[in-house]
Amino acid sequence: RYAAQAGLAHNMAPHRLRHFLFTWLKTQGIDDALIQPYSGHHSRTSLEIYSKIALTTAQHTYDEIIDQFPV
Repeated sequence: RYAAQAGLAHNMAPHRLRHFLFTWLKTQGIDDALIQPYSGHHSRTSLEIYSKIALTTAQHTYDEIIDQFPV
């Protein structure tokens, strides 16, 4: 309901918002030691899921733009 009021196309439940935030922080190069206290995870190992998603996004971006590389 709040997503619609904010003009968002997708439903943004609290867990999904957390997931998006931590994935975004990883793509910005923020270290796990800085993310962990805010994530509520007891172990940095638990944050690996966000790293894997960030790598998937990086591969997708690479695949989209590699043909534009002038070599």
